[in-house]
Amino acid sequence: MEENVEKSCREVIKEKLRQNFQGLIVRKDLTKKIKEGANVPVYVLEFLLGQYCSSDDEEIVEQGVQNVKRILSDNFVRPDEAQKILSRLRSRGTHTVIDMITSRLDIKRNIYVADFSNLGLTNIPIPDEYPEKYDRLLCGGIWCIVHLQYEYVEEDKKNGNPIQIRKVSPIQMPHVEMSDLKKGRKAFTKEEWMDVLMRSIGMEPDELTERQKWLLLTRMIPLVENNFNLCELGPRSTGKSHLYKEISPNSILVSGGQTTVANLFYNMGRRTVGLVGLWDCVAFDEVAGIRFKDKDGVQIMKDYMASGSFARGKEEKAASASMVFVGNINQEVDVLLKTSSLFDPFPPEMGTDTAFLDRIHCYLPGWEVPKFRPEHFTDDYGFITDYLSEFIRELRKNQYGDALDLYFRLGKNLNQRDTIAVRKMVDGYLKLMYPDGEFTKEQLEEVLQLALEMRRRVKEQLKKLGGMEFYDVNFSYIDLEDMSEHYVSVPEQGSGKLIPEGMCNPGQVYTVSRGKSGMLGVFRLESQMLPGSGKFERTGIGSDRDAKEAANTAFNFLKANGKRISGAISTTAKDYIINYQDLQGIGMTGKLALPTLIALCSIALGRSTLGSLAVLGEISISGTLIKVDELANTLQVCADCGAKKVLIPAISMVDYVTVPSDLISAFQIIPYQSAEDAVFKALGVE
Repeated sequence: MEENVEKSCREVIKEKLRQNFQGLIVRKDLTKKIKEGANVPVYVLEFLLGQYCSSDDEEIVEQGVQNVKRILSDNFVRPDEAQKILSRLRSRGTHTVIDMITSRLDIKRNIYVADFSNLGLTNIPIPDEYPEKYDRLLCGGIWCIVHLQYEYVEEDKKNGNPIQIRKVSPIQMPHVEMSDLKKGRKAFTKEEWMDVLMRSIGMEPDELTERQKWLLLTRMIPLVENNFNLCELGPRSTGKSHLYKEISPNSILVSGGQTTVANLFYNMGRRTVGLVGLWDCVAFDEVAGIRFKDKDGVQIMKDYMASGSFARGKEEKAASASMVFVGNINQEVDVLLKTSSLFDPFPPEMGTDTAFLDRIHCYLPGWEVPKFRPEHFTDDYGFITDYLSEFIRELRKNQYGDALDLYFRLGKNLNQRDTIAVRKMVDGYLKLMYPDGEFTKEQLEEVLQLALEMRRRVKEQLKKLGGMEFYDVNFSYIDLEDMSEHYVSVPEQGSGKLIPEGMCNPGQVYTVSRGKSGMLGVFRLESQMLPGSGKFERTGIGSDRDAKEAANTAFNFLKANGKRISGAISTTAKDYIINYQDLQGIGMTGKLALPTLIALCSIALGRSTLGSLAVLGEISISGTLIKVDELANTLQVCADCGAKKVLIPAISMVDYVTVPSDLISAFQIIPYQSAEDAVFKALGVE
């Protein structure tokens, strides 16, 4: 039954595509079938398939497939067959090839010359009209159908070149009529249109969850939005670079790591703009290997990512290319979150530079995208890749982000840079999903929540790296209809549940401290009391000497002062066991003497600590209070982990001026004057 429903949905979409986009769709299994035998970009293949196979007649389609195969066989240049093609060109006098060509100006000869990627030819003169008309030939190169002529003249053999370029036809769509796209979009539901977009980039939506579809759609925002900076890190085999390399002829994938300011931004010698001025999107593959030969490379990139412009010499240049950074995370995300940051795979000059990272508008969680298997690739109809990429390019001129102001207002924790990032993402999602500009408040809210999550992921990591400068991570939006405020979380953080609401069991204490890794995190202490002779056992500490000494400090203080705290506490007729749990994997710390003391008193008296309480502060071996280091950062961690009450030594009150007022007001602050006072207040003893 389910299979029949699924099939009928596919048939409905297929019929709507034929009615509204005839001649602009292709069966993706044809692409896949031919692609396996020819290492040629998808948009090149589908350019040919669109010309020869745009029919429902199986016989015509099969004949078209044979034509495309023949054209590729005869004209597509495989590097290992370059000499055979050249021999054929020499014997016939003319030949047509499909190859990636790049062009440059030969200043000494005052002519443009072309290099053929697979054919291996270099310095072939090319008529001026082509580099001037198709400027991407000059930087990065594009796939073209090229008509070559071979004419050997004996008299010119010293200086001449027998190979001449007669005609160059870039493989791309002519002008796209946007009114037809908008009219056609109205025939589809939101879910149907999403499935069409997924199939158009080669994916089978029936094998993806709703969440995964939205994540794959997020990859397309840099193609539809000017000056949009996206980062995606995740496991291998999730297709992170596929879209930018194979699907869009308007983006370029920079691989190999090393680049230059001249190549990327502006060549002072030639006075020519670099990749950012020639492409809609510049994607960097394997971010770990990004290197600039120039010392000021990262700084210029930062300036460009912030403003869309860069200074070279006396001039300031503007460009609209989006920047994409993709790379692999080689360990589990929860481990990375505990031990470093999600930006760890970046090279150090970028991955620790908060000013650079703050310019990234969106962090796409690549670990949520499935590792692609054969069933993830569609055999159904989607847009010809060239048509998809061209209408996406046209949509860069439209702006839908202002629709946000009709229904919602962004929360106070978003600064100007956050606001710009969220608005750009909302604009991108709306343009992709609703190119006709028609969407409901609920549909707008759906993309707003996604946008806030993608930006918050950036801020969460900046908070780890930069501390209180980035404390305001609790992103929200306000519904203007009823003025209700809605908060958006980041799934992988999961920190809100670390300090649970309500009362804990006796002997259980939560505290926030800096671990061995240097990061702040949450520790849970659980104690037990048994009949015995005053033995004290610690578990969960491992071999850390400082942590053991802190535990001994707490127990020795209890032995010396237990009767003064309460006559019911005995350290001679009872044995105590305390277990330390490092909830975020930051390494055991030696600053848990006061929380240990409270945990021991809690189990000895059979009293729970106050609900949702975080214990801060420390005591020395003599019982002297030690104030909280980096109070603002520590309180922010308490807030993120779900604490509602915070026990703080009174001596830390001098540091309140360093804490934002809204962070202070987020808790019930409970100051204490001594170790005994801390115990009483933690246990709610009057």
